[in-house]
Amino acid sequence: MPEISVIIVNWNGRHFLQDCLSSLGRQTFRHFETILVDNGSTDGSADYVHANFPGVRVLALNENRGFTGGNIAGYEIASGEIVVLLNNDTEADPGWLQAIYDSALVYQSAGSFASKMLYFDDRSRIENCGFEVDLAGTTVEVGRDQVDGPAWNRPQKVFGACGGAAAYRRSMLERIGFLDSDFFMIYEDVDLSFRGQIYGYDCVYLPDAIVYHRYRSTIKKQPALQVFCAQRNIDLVYLKNQPLVLILRSAPRRLIYEIGAAVYFVRQGNALPFVRAKWDVLRRLPATLRKRRIVQRNKRVPTSQLRMMMRGHALHSKWKKFFSARKQPPTLALDSNRLPGGSR
Repeated sequence: MPEISVIIVNWNGRHFLQDCLSSLGRQTFRHFETILVDNGSTDGSADYVHANFPGVRVLALNENRGFTGGNIAGYEIASGEIVVLLNNDTEADPGWLQAIYDSALVYQSAGSFASKMLYFDDRSRIENCGFEVDLAGTTVEVGRDQVDGPAWNRPQKVFGACGGAAAYRRSMLERIGFLDSDFFMIYEDVDLSFRGQIYGYDCVYLPDAIVYHRYRSTIKKQPALQVFCAQRNIDLVYLKNQPLVLILRSAPRRLIYEIGAAVYFVRQGNALPFVRAKWDVLRRLPATLRKRRIVQRNKRVPTSQLRMMMRGHALHSKWKKFFSARKQPPTLALDSNRLPGGSR
């Protein structure tokens, strides 16, 4: 029985798999299994893995279920007590899994662990060390674009772990649930982390759990999908998880964010996927409220404690992005069979 299950979701990412799977083969920690979930690829990814990495368990799906659906399928056959999600466009440091395993023994109150994710092509710079959540429900990546150094060599509590290289205790997942299949991709890790915090589980950033990531190597090819999923799912996370008292307190900040996002995407030429996202939020509202009742009924931390975990700076980080908006080329239709489902 493996101690750790590593789940990798892949969609037409054969060109990434040599680096990703070879790095897992070099891990100093050996008591793990690797599950590659192929989301209906047409580039021969599954056959390539079968031929070149026979120790990897391949689950070939006949359709693109997105990042969430692919990982859910992998989770259903995983057997490790620690479940690790890893993007296919990554390379893991040889000590990555050892750092996760050792930390799980040390931080008994933690239900999840965030890796130190560095840019693949500039390994001195941080992509993220987990993320924080603002009172208004927006997120900011910890350490984004900073130079790696002593400040990032100490473990620390963060709100959540980026799903591109995140580790979760099975015991926590069995209690709070896994990824929400409605999300398809983007913010599914925030939703899971929010539930973890509400149920009383810490998330710890691990400086020795290092992964190199080709940031947005797949999703950038489909900007319409990125806008749609991000702008729908950020609302679903907020409506599903934020306590009512904090919704009322954060309403003005949330309104500012929504107005700013609308203007930003209109300026960018992505008004249609933005509007479709908000319409889909309304369409899913009854189901979201049913999920909300379950989450709030099982809340184990006081609202005041949850409020203290939320940083006040996330919304400010959006302003630079807002003023940099430029009109983009026409976006492609939202066809799930042509959309990325294996990378972030």
